[in-house]
Amino acid sequence: MTDVNRDITLEVGDAEFLFHLTPADVTKYFNSTTQNNKVAPASNLLMGTVQQEQKAALKPLLANPVTTMTIAGALLEEYAPNVDVIVKKSSGTLKV
Repeated sequence: MTDVNRDITLEVGDAEFLFHLTPADVTKYFNSTTQNNKVAPASNLLMGTVQQEQKAALKPLLANPVTTMTIAGALLEEYAPNVDVIVKKSSGTLKV
């Protein structure tokens, strides 16, 4: 299993960005994401976890919502632990 506090470097174009993610950061992101509000929480996650000196370089990239979601998606995918989940088929028989 991976560490829950992680430093993750993403290369976006010619720039590298270092993010420090904690379970609290990811939980805050998921809790603030709604059906009508996805981009702002993703932007907040990125700006809140990137190294302070890299914020100015990252901010212009987040003007495009698709770029914001792409970067956030890559960050979360890298943060996620590798877990094997198997869904077993039900017997189809209802027990009353």
